[in-house]
Formats: sequence, structure tokens, C-alpha cells
Amino acid sequence: MQRLSRLSKSLLIGLLALFISLSQPIPVSAGFNTWSSIGPEGGWIYALAIDPTTPSTLYAGTYGGGVFKSTNGGATWSAVNTGLSNKEVWALAIDPINTNTIYVGTYGGVFKSANGGATWSAVNNGLTNTAVFALAIDPTNSNTLYAGTYFGGGVFKSTNGGTNWSAVNTGLTNLNIRALAVDPTNPNTLYAGTNGGGVFKSANGGATWSAVNTSLTNLNVRVLAIDPTNPNTLYAGTYGGGVFKSINGGATWSAVNSGLANTAILAMAIAPTAPNTLYAGTDGGGVFKSANGGATWSATGAGPIYVWSLAIHPTAPDTLYAGTDSGVYKSTNGGVTWSAANSGLIATYIRALALDPATPNTLYAAIDGDGVYKSTNGGVTWSAVNNGLYSPTGRFVYALVIAPTTPPTLYAGTLNGVYKSTDGGATWSASSSGLTNPNVNALAIDPMDSNKLYAGTQGGGVFKSTDGGTTWSAVNTGLTNLNVNALAIDPLNTSTLYAGTDGGAFKSTDGGATWSAVNTGLSDPDVYALAINPTAPNTLYAGANGGVFKSTDGGANWSASLSGVSGYALALDPINTNTLYAGTSSGVRKSTNGGATWSAFNTGLTNLDVYALAIDSTMLYAGTRYGGAFALQHRAKISLPIIVRTP
Repeated sequence: MQRLSRLSKSLLIGLLALFISLSQPIPVSAGFNTWSSIGPEGGWIYALAIDPTTPSTLYAGTYGGGVFKSTNGGATWSAVNTGLSNKEVWALAIDPINTNTIYVGTYGGVFKSANGGATWSAVNNGLTNTAVFALAIDPTNSNTLYAGTYFGGGVFKSTNGGTNWSAVNTGLTNLNIRALAVDPTNPNTLYAGTNGGGVFKSANGGATWSAVNTSLTNLNVRVLAIDPTNPNTLYAGTYGGGVFKSINGGATWSAVNSGLANTAILAMAIAPTAPNTLYAGTDGGGVFKSANGGATWSATGAGPIYVWSLAIHPTAPDTLYAGTDSGVYKSTNGGVTWSAANSGLIATYIRALALDPATPNTLYAAIDGDGVYKSTNGGVTWSAVNNGLYSPTGRFVYALVIAPTTPPTLYAGTLNGVYKSTDGGATWSASSSGLTNPNVNALAIDPMDSNKLYAGTQGGGVFKSTDGGTTWSAVNTGLTNLNVNALAIDPLNTSTLYAGTDGGAFKSTDGGATWSAVNTGLSDPDVYALAINPTAPNTLYAGANGGVFKSTDGGANWSASLSGVSGYALALDPINTNTLYAGTSSGVRKSTNGGATWSAFNTGLTNLDVYALAIDSTMLYAGTRYGGAFALQHRAKISLPIIVRTP
């Protein structure tokens, strides 16, 4: 009888949530059966470049989202990626003579635009290593440029605007290049910063190199900056050793770290008109400023924390931009204050989406490297909700679930274990005692007991908590693959659950105490997503590297349902469970007959790498890899009748 009561309560809650979602207003940005981009704005900004002749024009190179351009000083941005087949951008360089010519360094080599980013073409002939992490242009002859490559490629040189390249590595004993800098007055002199090998110098345009590391006690050089008025003065930003300065062209170095509270330097910039003013961007410590050539440093105002790139206005040295893990930030007062400048810049990697069942317009997004964002209007606007969560590893959030408590309890699975919030994400606290593997890929909550939840980890298998995440214990007996990517609980018999792993699907019928493989017919072992039909829980779906598979007998047997794509996410229509959606490597696919046939469902979806889905009775949300989230209205909402009672 108690079991029936709990089932009835669960059903009542589900019906109430469904009724609420049907009557909620539709977000204004969502179209009917047409996708609309909803953010969140931001992304990982690895490169920034300002047009030296038109400083209101600037470019941001993002990791995964390609290049964005602003023509109004960062007020608004638009993607400029036509022809840019690799969007993992590490470096940007603008031709100083013809500023419509731009180069980007990516994991796929060098791309060139001759029209201000409107179109791009690959220029990789002779570039035998295409992991381009640094670019530099000869300021007197812009047809001559250099590309610094990683993974053992060294430096390449082009003398014809990128048409052809040749390796120039004689004497360069470390070929993992992170930074390049050219002497503005003698362009045959150039410097290369390496990962682990320090600084190398060439006096003949790269023909030969020699190490210049005297007193450079940290050899992990991430950035180089040359004083534009005195090129014998240069700075090397190192990871873990802070900033080093040379006043004799690299012959000797000295550490200049007084006041520099964070020595993991990722970016540096020198004010062109005030070269004693320089800025350093750090990994986790924000931006630091020196007004005396590095002699002393002080932290700038509250703002970005993880800073990958910096750019300073060429004639207004108090105006600067920081490329961060949360997009672009701008300061107009020398770093005293910062403000986000991301309108239109959407390059976020959405790992998970979660809808509040009580208020379906409340949506949470887990962003790889930037924590959790929350929207209370279906994605029209967003705010970061990371208090207590934002740490070097906690900000990498891979899973989100919401317990139907009042107020809702949120759990986030991160690279640093599980975090819990009982106030709608306003604050978070670690909830990982006993969780011996902190790399959490998946979370699932028992729909009948919100204190009972499971965590799937990378390498540690499944962990179970029966006290709302306070303590955890491993439940892996029979689970022969411990790389768990997905979890799903039978809503009618919550002792039955499934785990999707790198070694196929596993099933437990005793609350995780024991597991058995259920892979007959499941031809692809890499299972990324699981979904159970709530009205017929023996019917379930698995998203795998090779597509979507279906079982109608509780996982005993599987058959291919959708092939030719990778299935990363699954969502069933809560009203008509024969309708389901798959987030794939080719966008969203839709089936209206329980997976028998599928059709592309991508109108308006500008990023087709879909890694997360969330659905209610009227709205469908898709989270993409470096393209943010999208919203679509898949069913008309109902209008609540007004009942007037008369005596």
C-alpha cells in the first residue's frame, strides 16, 4: 500500500508538472518547429586582435566556435566563419599594412581572409604540422609571416602571404612553440617561446636559432611581448614562474614578480603609447597591471579570472580587452573595472541541460569550463550561478539533475566531484564524501526518493548516495567497464537502472548492488545516452557512437534504430512517448514512431554537434558543442480556462 502511495504521488507530481509546462508562456525567442539560438553568450577566447587603423574593429578567436568580429568596440559581435573548416582558434594576426587581411592559427593549420573575415581559405601548403598556436607578421613586409606549431612542429615561415610554408628550425631544440614575437624595428630578429625549452632567438629571419635563457628559471613560456619603443626590452610570461624581463634582447633575464599573486601567466600586453604600462593575464588570478615596466604589479578590478588573451587599444591605453573562459571582457579605465562584452558572441560548449519541473521556463545549462548558467525565461536571458562551484576543476560541469523538492535541489557532476545547491543555484557546496573518483559524467535521481541518487564516473564506475549526496559508496559488482557516460532509472521500478559505458550497456535490478551486461545486438560499445519510455519502461533507447539503438525487453536485446551518426543525447516527448529526439553529430533527429524511422529536425540549427537535450510538453532545448543552446517550440501551449462561479 505504501508502494502504491509513492507511485501515485510520483504520478501526480508528473501530471502537475506536465500541466504547468503546457500552460507556461513560450519564450519569445523560440519558433514553432524552428530552432532559435538562445546563448548563453561567451566561450573560451584564446586570441584577440584589434585593427590598428580602425580600433573599433576587433576579432576574437574562440576555441571551437571560430572567429567573431565586432565593429563597435565589442558592443556586439557576429560570427565570421565562412570557409573556416577548423574552428579551434589559437592565434590571430592582422596584416599591419592591409588590415582587411587576417590570419588565424588553428588545430587545422592557417586560414587567411582578404576581406575582413567575410570568407576564409586554408593556406597550408608546406605546413607539415597544422597545430598552429602562434602567428607573427613582419611589420615592414607583411607577405612574410611565421607560424609557431605545437606537438614537435616548430616554426614555419612564409614569404608570400601564406601561399607556401617551409620549416625554419635549425638550432631550435624545442619544437613546441607557444609564442612568437618580431622586433618592430629589425624584423629579421624574432623570438620563439616554447613549452619547456624557454626562449629562442633568431637574428636572420628564422634561418638559425639559439637559446637565450640565462636566468630564465622557468622554461614554460606562454607569451612574449616586445617594448615597441625599445625592442631590446622584452617580457616572457611563464606558466608557474611569472613574468621575466630582459633589457638586452634576451641575453639575460630577471624575474619581475613583485605583487604578482598568480604566476601562471597566459597572456601579456604592452600599451603601445605607454610602454611602461603592461598587463598580465593569469590562469585563475585575473589580470594584473604594472605601471613601471614590471617592477611592481597590482591586481586589477574584479572581473575575469581565467585570462587567455589581452589586447590594448592602439591610441587609448586605458581601453583593453581580455579574452577569458567566459568570453570577452572590456575595461575603459585601465582595468579598474571590467564588464562583459559578449553580445552576439556565442561559443559555449553545453554539456547538459536541465529544466525545473515546477517552473519549466527555468532552465539550467552546464558549460564546459564555465560552470552553470541559469535562465528564468526559457533562455531569453542568462546569469552565471557559480558561487561555490567555480574552481579550476569544479567549473567543468558534465552533468546536471534537479530533484523535485521545494525549493528544487540541484546536483552538478564535475571534474571535481558532485556539487549540491538547495537555492536554485545561488550557492553550491561540495557533496562528494566517499566519491573516490571525482570525474563525474552522469547523474540520476530516483524519482520516488529524491535523497537517492547515482553518479557515473570516468574510470570509477557507479557511486550511490541514499542521503542526498552527503555520502557515497561504489556499487560496481559486475560492472566490467568503469567508464560510465550515462545513467537511467526505471520510473516505475526504481530498483532497476541502466548504465551506459565505453563497454556497452549494463543493467541492475537491485539498486546498483549488482550489474550484468545487456549488449545483445548493441553493436557499438560506446554508449553516451540512455532514455526509458516512462509508460512502458521495458522500452529503452541507447545513444552510441554508431547511432541509436532500441530495446523492447529491458535491454535483453537491441536493434539498430538510427545509423550513420553519433548519438549523444536522447529525449522523449512526455505526452507522446512514440515521439523522441536524438542529439547527434549531425544535428537533431526526430522520430514519431518509436524510432522506426527518423528525419532531420535542424531548421535554424546553426551548430550540428548536439550534446544535450531537454524537453517538456511544449519546448525542446538543444545544447551544442561550442555553439550554445537552441530552443524550439514543438507543441502549441494550452490556455487555462477562467471559471467563474455564481452563487
